[in-house]
Amino acid sequence: MGAADSVPGVSGGTMALIVGIYGQLLASIGHGFRAILAAARLDGENVARHLGGVEWRLVVPLTAGIGAAIVVAARFVPDLLVERPIESRALFLGLVAASLAVPWRQIRDRTRRSLVIAVVAAVPAFALSGLPPGTIVDPALVVVFLGAALAVCAMILPGVSGSFLLLVVGLYEPTLRAVDDRNVAYLAVFAVGMVIGLGSFSLILGRLLGRHHDFTMAMLVGLMAGSLRALWPWQDEARDLLAPSDPWVALLFAAIGVGVFGTIQAVALRRASNQATRVGSTG
Repeated sequence: MGAADSVPGVSGGTMALIVGIYGQLLASIGHGFRAILAAARLDGENVARHLGGVEWRLVVPLTAGIGAAIVVAARFVPDLLVERPIESRALFLGLVAASLAVPWRQIRDRTRRSLVIAVVAAVPAFALSGLPPGTIVDPALVVVFLGAALAVCAMILPGVSGSFLLLVVGLYEPTLRAVDDRNVAYLAVFAVGMVIGLGSFSLILGRLLGRHHDFTMAMLVGLMAGSLRALWPWQDEARDLLAPSDPWVALLFAAIGVGVFGTIQAVALRRASNQATRVGSTG
């Protein structure tokens, strides 16, 4: 998830969906945010109750992995996207395109209505992913806070890239530079914005999944499909789409992306099978 969130056009939420931890992650984030709100009200009983609802065996290693990947990726991802844009985009294009099957399979009653919802959701995602990038040389901390709150919502939403939104609002390069330079003030404000944005949005999204599961999953399929525009291998600096040139290289890396998806899926399915076996033997 951390590596995906470092690449404009790829969502960490997509990775969580692929490996089968999306629902658990949303629920844990929601409980954690409710615990923070309860602490602000000095409501110790609800703090303990919500902290008990967090799946710490998932959240702790996941957070550590995301943080480590972002720190490492901040050193080489920007250069990789500049020096090898076609190969980089093609790799993630194959990965994300193949992963569309994951939320689609989770729709319990797949009908023409589900397809229509997906198509409608794809339109704004397609338009958003075509916005030209920008850069703010020295962003004010209030801008950093708002940008973090907005981007982290996208990071947990499959198909919408948090790093891409940072790129659009001009905070992508300053944020990577702050990570690389260990800019404590910038990173602290960014972290606060992330906590508030992520907590609030996880409650909304969790409620939608609980009450309108098929509608929400169809919408996620559309968002992921529309976001593929940002990963088209051939585009100029203004994000205008170009005709393919030397497509065989792109096809090779897209195929590698599909293979990576297959590997991740195989590991996730094996994990789910092992858990089911353990539950069955315990019962």
